[in-house]
Amino acid sequence: MSKTNLTKWLFALMLALLLVLAACSGDDGDSADPADEPSNGETEPGDDEPADEPEDGLYSIDDFPTDKTNEGEAIDGGTLNFGLVSDTVFEGTLNWNFYSGDPDSQVLSWFDESLLDMDGNFTYTNDGAATYETEPYETEEYPNGVTFTFKIRDNVNWHDGEPVKAEDWAFSFEVIGHPDYTGVRYGPDFSGIIGMDEYNAGEADSISGIEIVDEKTLKITYKESQPSLLTGGVWPYAMPKHLFKDIPVAEMAESDLVRKNPIGMGAFKVKSITPGESVVFEKFEDYWQGEPKLDEVVLKVVSPATVVQALETGEVDMVDSFPVDQFVDNANMSNVEWLGVTDLAYSYTGFKLGHWDAEAGKVVMDPDKKMADVNLRRAMWYAVDNNAVGEQFYNGLRWNATTLIIPPFADYHDPTIETPTYDPDEANRILDEAGYKDVDGDGLRENKDGEELVINFASMSGGDVAEPLAQYYMQAWKNVGLNVQLIDGRLLEFNAFYDRVGQNGEDDPNIDVYQGAWGTGSDVNPYGLYGPDQLFNFPRYESEKNSELLKAGNSLEAFDIEYRKQIYKEWQQLMVDEIPVFPTLYRAVLNPVNNRVLNYSIAYDSPYGLHDLAVTQEEPFKHED
Repeated sequence: MSKTNLTKWLFALMLALLLVLAACSGDDGDSADPADEPSNGETEPGDDEPADEPEDGLYSIDDFPTDKTNEGEAIDGGTLNFGLVSDTVFEGTLNWNFYSGDPDSQVLSWFDESLLDMDGNFTYTNDGAATYETEPYETEEYPNGVTFTFKIRDNVNWHDGEPVKAEDWAFSFEVIGHPDYTGVRYGPDFSGIIGMDEYNAGEADSISGIEIVDEKTLKITYKESQPSLLTGGVWPYAMPKHLFKDIPVAEMAESDLVRKNPIGMGAFKVKSITPGESVVFEKFEDYWQGEPKLDEVVLKVVSPATVVQALETGEVDMVDSFPVDQFVDNANMSNVEWLGVTDLAYSYTGFKLGHWDAEAGKVVMDPDKKMADVNLRRAMWYAVDNNAVGEQFYNGLRWNATTLIIPPFADYHDPTIETPTYDPDEANRILDEAGYKDVDGDGLRENKDGEELVINFASMSGGDVAEPLAQYYMQAWKNVGLNVQLIDGRLLEFNAFYDRVGQNGEDDPNIDVYQGAWGTGSDVNPYGLYGPDQLFNFPRYESEKNSELLKAGNSLEAFDIEYRKQIYKEWQQLMVDEIPVFPTLYRAVLNPVNNRVLNYSIAYDSPYGLHDLAVTQEEPFKHED
């Protein structure tokens, strides 16, 4: 164990005491003024590599470029090695219509892609494999509807040589909207299409709002024009109907076309799969943007415990995301350039407030759940110091989160909202007044009925920091008298964790609190995570006000940015007041990239595609001390 990681283990055991001492000396542990928080901006291409370690040991995302420096000439072909950093296998659901976890999306992104391109403001453009136009759709029933007309470019083909057709795109909607669909995609983005409700209920054989005009032209009509349609709300992925058409929808997710022999329309095609461990891709010569420069890409799962060695030896050229808690010990790795960007994601603590009603397709809150009292939830927020966690565990590369709309959505993130920050005295006061007393004098609080209170906590396994981080949160809660214990006495691996918090609709009733993370995607609209009919609403929270605000935030009126800002300000405040979850950390993504790699960027408006990737020599550079 490195000196840095040993320090973090000690920190997990001692931080609570240290913070109490700091408070006594006048440091109240509150968040800094937003102006003093690490910036969420991006550096311009060509900026220097990260500077030497700052005196206070804290880094900022501004210290990192987003574009790899191009040095040297590209060779013809070559193989690039990509590391998927995970302590578990990827599930292997390799179709955009059925996948549910980020590891599978990392695999998918190498061989299949969106038909619609998106700019740095997360808005669809006409630069992708398909273009679009919109026109109003007005009827007595739908006075504010909108019709999208999509045209797929003539040179866009599947990996088996068949052209990507309008019927393939329509087929995705038919599959996701089908009554027998087994995936997690169906929601307002689909039910907002005219005729989709009837089709989903089995009352119609087709979707009246979807029209195949010709082989390359598709029309989709929505009941209401909404801002989110332009920022990810239109499903942009096609399915090869000529291959899937004879497979029952209920069996598609487990079929060989998804698990063993997937095809796409991206720059690379699948050559071979070692289930859960690795995928070999070969270039797709007929890719619509031009023949890829690389011959081959090899993706392999790399453990967080060995990712440094894999990078130093050149076993992998780059990774999907480097564990930021390991950056300081490896900042001077000589064979890579460090890239960084603010992630479209946040970590959070969630509270189980109900269950998922699969038959009704909605969450059901339970007033008798252990965490039903908002005072208990609020006290648990006040009990933890996420500023200190970000600094001590992540050297400033994760930082205290305030609201559930992340800073990259700059028009809508409201940094002025006051949220609970570390204050154990306030946590104790709230618990005392709410009736959680230490009845038997053992230092742990009982519930309001005077009975033993044990809070079961689920957290994921991962890199070096996973265990000490979980221990810190439990110790912080214990310091205010709450007995919080790991479910099953251990961390849960990724797939098991999300199964038990409810990604399949089967919530583990023994879990009371869980530590999760969400990637927000490109759309600011939070309905998909907190709407009452959304499977990914893991806290199983609903309220009339929540539904009202979420609907208003994606309404016709919300095309007025000032109106939408106000709605999302109110929603952020509502979540701070009701606390079905509380955000813990915003985060940086760090990508070390081998010096032989050319034409690579992690900027959200990257000028490069995967077909542009190249290398300057056959073998990767290796780290030299």
